[in-house]
Amino acid sequence: MSMARQAEPAVTAPSGSGPKQTDGRTVRRPLALRLLARPEVGVFLGAAAVLVFFLIAAPSVRQGSSMATILYQSSTIGIMALPVALLMIGGEFDLSSGVAVISSALTASMLSYQLTLNVWTGVIVALVVSLAIGAFNGWMVVRTGLPSFLITLGTFLILQGVNLAVTKWVTGNVATDDISDMDGFAQAKRIFASSFDVGGVQVKITIVWWLVFAALATWVLLRTKYGNWIFAVGGNKESARAVGVPVNFTKITLFMLVGLGAWFVGMHNLFSFNTVQSGEGVSNELIYIAAAVIGGCLLTGGYGSAIGPVFGAFMFGMVNQGIVYAGWNPDWFKAFLGVMLLGAVLINLWVQRTATRR
Repeated sequence: MSMARQAEPAVTAPSGSGPKQTDGRTVRRPLALRLLARPEVGVFLGAAAVLVFFLIAAPSVRQGSSMATILYQSSTIGIMALPVALLMIGGEFDLSSGVAVISSALTASMLSYQLTLNVWTGVIVALVVSLAIGAFNGWMVVRTGLPSFLITLGTFLILQGVNLAVTKWVTGNVATDDISDMDGFAQAKRIFASSFDVGGVQVKITIVWWLVFAALATWVLLRTKYGNWIFAVGGNKESARAVGVPVNFTKITLFMLVGLGAWFVGMHNLFSFNTVQSGEGVSNELIYIAAAVIGGCLLTGGYGSAIGPVFGAFMFGMVNQGIVYAGWNPDWFKAFLGVMLLGAVLINLWVQRTATRR
């Protein structure tokens, strides 16, 4: 007897006697429920609501230059939120992502300045260092079996101390030297930190990179074998390993993708401000994780998208700048973020329950 028998209808109706009847397993779910099953739907509605709110509360938001600033703030969060989201879908966390951004920028700046090299040498070495940090985190997680929360917390503390100590030792200060007059700076700035004019409004290049990376991450998740591996290891790594998914490879490369994102944002910071403060980056990892969670990624892994964190990052940028444009006390920003995070978790929970309800 075949193991793949087709389910027969519970009731067989005579031809032409009425609508075709099927059992509950073959009923097509309503469009509304199928849309709610998408992880980015809830955050899209939330982002739209936040946008409308600040358009009313802060009229200056309606100006093109204001919206460009909001999108710029969102892009600096969103570029890092994308690999963090992929890692969370794969079932892991990275608490070192915030200070890893600064580590990358410090490496490129000090290496180039102290050795009087072309800045592209520092950029390439910084990329290698960032990927190595990600590979170390991933290797430690798969080798020891310890929670990534603990492993990356240790890396966070190590990098925080190294950033401060090495910068003071090399430069005698807590910040790096200005590299704006060095060879290769202008070319690197055009890639990582330039602006272009759109209708008289200056738009940062990071906005374009953000959208390109989001499209690429979406394609990887939905159209490649590697995307299937990410969902599989995040859902149940033992089951994934049993069907031939390279669990260790997938997890290590996901951590390396976070390192890649940290390198890119670090280079943007360096070539935007010409110098780097060694103590920055602390607590930014929580913003990246929060943007991914608000974007529909589950803390337990195995569920999420790349589009959701785009809207999650936009909400952060909108609130951050919207409070300023509204003339409110910016000290309320963290409170707004907490409300947004709790609200997003509750909305995601409601969306999942509604989507799975018959």
